[in-house]
Amino acid sequence: MKRVSAASLKTQQVRAIEGALRRALRTESNPFSADVSQLKLLETESAPLPDIVERMLNRTYCKPYIVDDGILRYLHFDPTYVQSAMRIDEPDVLDLRYTKKMMGFLLFNSSPRQVTILGLGGGSLAKFCYRHLPNARITVVEIDPNVIALRDHFLIPTDNARFSIVCDDAAHFVAQDETPVDTFLVDTFDAHGLAKSVATQSFFRAARDRMSKSGVFVMNLAGSKEKYSSLIADARLVFEGQVWVIPVSDDGNYILFALADIRYQPNWHHMRDTARALRAIYHLDFPTLVKLFFRFSRRELRSTAFIFNQLMQR
Repeated sequence: MKRVSAASLKTQQVRAIEGALRRALRTESNPFSADVSQLKLLETESAPLPDIVERMLNRTYCKPYIVDDGILRYLHFDPTYVQSAMRIDEPDVLDLRYTKKMMGFLLFNSSPRQVTILGLGGGSLAKFCYRHLPNARITVVEIDPNVIALRDHFLIPTDNARFSIVCDDAAHFVAQDETPVDTFLVDTFDAHGLAKSVATQSFFRAARDRMSKSGVFVMNLAGSKEKYSSLIADARLVFEGQVWVIPVSDDGNYILFALADIRYQPNWHHMRDTARALRAIYHLDFPTLVKLFFRFSRRELRSTAFIFNQLMQR
């Protein structure tokens, strides 16, 4: 695939868009609430300013864009929702809570050889895995070439012997690729929510078919909770009950974990020891994750309806 560089509108046009969005957006999540915020767009200098402003405000602008406040660099598809965030002085650090929770796969397999990430975003998970798992090969699948075009702005590594980005639909890639996968990290969101192609039973089956015996499947769930019920039911059916659904405090997200090994039974004492060791290495709160896994297991959640009711009560 041909690499594309991010173009910028003329300075006065960018400032006009920022001003229009500041005036129109009166929410706490307004990305332009700080005067120092800067906007970066994949547009040419001749792009029509009024059209861009209108489409951004009515959520029909189809390209990702960057908002930078000098401390954090955000990826947006929509003015009111953050897709990814990067600390400019620590670009490889995980900033959003849900990304930290997704690294919980290390509790089940601390030395994956192949990590396949579905959904690039700002590359937070990809960069963290690339830096901290030197023995793993990282493959990232992203359907939107415009997202890939912003990779340099988020300091995502160039393709090399153990890191690559593939432009493809996630479900299509998983169905066609024959590489054994130790870890799937699924974070495939666009302006409309979770990608439809990965919210199917056939996708779960294809992913499980690609997983190694110690494989771990992790999926970020965000958006409308009403959509979770059938998705969790499909996951539990395909993975034969080896599914955990963990909440992310204050984010409204949930993380779904599933294991390829249907015989796996957690040894909680060993897992707590593992969590403390992982915390010392990665500086992430693995012990709290173990508590969440334990709490989920203690409830003996055997029906999807019960899980769904628990989600809806939060």
